[in-house]
Amino acid sequence: MVDIIEIYVHWYAGRSKSQVGASLGVDRKTVRKYLAPAEAAGIAPGGPPMGEADWAKLIKTWFPGQAERGLNQITWPEIDQHRDYIKTLLETTTVTMIHQRLRDERKLKASISSFRRWVHENLPDEAARSKVTVLRDDVEPGSKAQIDYGFLGQWINPGTGKRHRIWAFVMVLPCSRHMFVRPVIHMDQHAWTESHAEAFRLFGGVPRRLVPDNLPTGVDKPDLYDPKINKAYAELALYYGALVDPARAVHPKDKPRVERPMPYVRDSFWSGRQFTSLEHMQAEALVWAREIAGGRQCRPLGGAAPLAVFDAVEAPALLPLPDKPFVLARWSTATVGPDIHVKVGRTLYSVPWKLIGRRVDVRSTATMVQVFHEGQLVKTHAALEQGKRTDRGDYPPEKIAFQMKTPLWCRTQASEVGDRCREVVDHLLEVNALYRLRAAQGILGLRKKYSDVSLEAACGKGPNRRRPLLPHDQGHPDRRHRDRPRAGDRRRRRCGLPPRPRGPVPHRHPHPDTGRPPRGPGPRRR
Repeated sequence: MVDIIEIYVHWYAGRSKSQVGASLGVDRKTVRKYLAPAEAAGIAPGGPPMGEADWAKLIKTWFPGQAERGLNQITWPEIDQHRDYIKTLLETTTVTMIHQRLRDERKLKASISSFRRWVHENLPDEAARSKVTVLRDDVEPGSKAQIDYGFLGQWINPGTGKRHRIWAFVMVLPCSRHMFVRPVIHMDQHAWTESHAEAFRLFGGVPRRLVPDNLPTGVDKPDLYDPKINKAYAELALYYGALVDPARAVHPKDKPRVERPMPYVRDSFWSGRQFTSLEHMQAEALVWAREIAGGRQCRPLGGAAPLAVFDAVEAPALLPLPDKPFVLARWSTATVGPDIHVKVGRTLYSVPWKLIGRRVDVRSTATMVQVFHEGQLVKTHAALEQGKRTDRGDYPPEKIAFQMKTPLWCRTQASEVGDRCREVVDHLLEVNALYRLRAAQGILGLRKKYSDVSLEAACGKGPNRRRPLLPHDQGHPDRRHRDRPRAGDRRRRRCGLPPRPRGPVPHRHPHPDTGRPPRGPGPRRR
């Protein structure tokens, strides 16, 4: 069911009586009944514009029985049933949303136009209160900047042929409406902080308060009272002396100065233009923001150009830039693995072994990587693009003992034992020191069992041997120089034979049949 006025509005717009009846759900005879006085008065569709007030006056003349406003609204009795519900919702909800809820939840058949007229006539105070808007105070120069991303469109890189989605980083100073625009491909943390630094450099100063959207690159956890700011963004704000005050989630009106120009940026700067590279695009955006957007006549400024207002009023009020440029850093979170390394990008960096299994914060720049645990700096490395950086001091001493015993360490320890031990170690490490390092370490490891005097005596013949002296050649240094019979001599004594001479064994010719040397004298094995 619909209002009588809607019948006249549809008919006067050029629709036939059949179309009006079918569209509004009214019988054609009812439509002809109400339209007959209009046709008799010479009113035809497509004439001079007529509003609802004009039709209401004519209806009072043609149908005196419906002179009262409520009588010519057929749907009002149905809406009256929900008066209390509507009155309550008007305090927090728009008229359109209330009509949608009544239609979906309570099967209201009245159209949105009829519902609006009912609210305007029956609840005038509530309707007027819902339309009241509060004018914001004028923004002080240099006090605020509003930041957001806006989608520009698709772009094919002529150099690679790849298709990219291009986004515009936009920072607007609300006082002067002057803006900074920087097209980017990735909306990551690095692009976010780099764009801020470039904007401050272009403006020649820093606004005191930054009002960004709740993007993960700027805000880790949105909250009305205590938002958690991203570490990289917080570091940038601290360096420049600005305060980060994110807009409320799902409240674009908290930053209208940057939301409203997005279509203008897309239509004026982006549409129909060709760019050879991302750098070319960013350079053209700087020129456009200064000459085109900065020179336009801005109605909120009384027709003045944003750039002129910025130079005259806002630029002197900005915070000065620091003496040194901001060092761009990436922050990430990593877990220390059993190998005491954390992965940052494509590189592994070692941290102290006591942090195994702990989560740490990593700050990486172009030249340096810093690892923090609970806010404390625990490790610093020189940055490496790919590979592994390991500080062996991060391992437990017992785990890294072998790797720490370098050739220099071996020579130093051998010098402490004596000159002969030093000669043996030097002889071992003279050629292929890396492969003979374990042998040298084995010799020096005998210090755990034997005294330095015994080890020095055992090393006496080392350099004169035909091959390097190895640890297993040492045997027991304290026993090597004792006058102890050999195993073969003990067997000969048990058999009643004299001991074998200790001189060199004479040369013996091999057996003519087997080619093996004959067995030496002594008892045969059973």
